[in-house]
Amino acid sequence: QVQLVESGGGSVQVGGSLSLSCAASAASGYTVGCMGWFRQAPGKEREGVARIGRYMSSTYADSVKGRFTISRDNAKNTLYLQMNSLKPEDTAMYYCASRSFPYCSSALSANSFDYWGQGTQVTVSS
Repeated sequence: QVQLVESGGGSVQVGGSLSLSCAASAASGYTVGCMGWFRQAPGKEREGVARIGRYMSSTYADSVKGRFTISRDNAKNTLYLQMNSLKPEDTAMYYCASRSFPYCSSALSANSFDYWGQGTQVTVSS
C-alpha cells in the first residue's frame, strides 16, 4: 500500500552536512502514520536513528541528538532528515520506514514499521 523512495545520500567530509528525503506514495484511502529513519553499517545491526509521528512528536537515538533533525510534510507525504556535524561513525546505509496511521511507538524499533525504502548510502570520510 506504500512505496518509499529515499534520496540525498552521498559522500561528505567530517563536519559536513547532508539532507535526506523520503517520498511516500500511498494507495488511495491510506494514511501514513509514524515514519522513521534507520541505518546499518557493515558488521553492525540495523539501528534506529529517529522517528516522527504524524503530528510531529519525535524521538532520536542518543548518538545523533543535537546533530540530526527529523521532519515531515504531511501534505506531500515526504520525510526528511537533516544531518549536521557528520562523523565517520555516521557512515551507513540509511533506510526510510513507515506504518499506517494511527499506529506508532516512541521506541526506535524496526518491528514497529511495516514498509521500507531501498536505502541510500551516506559516507563520511575523515
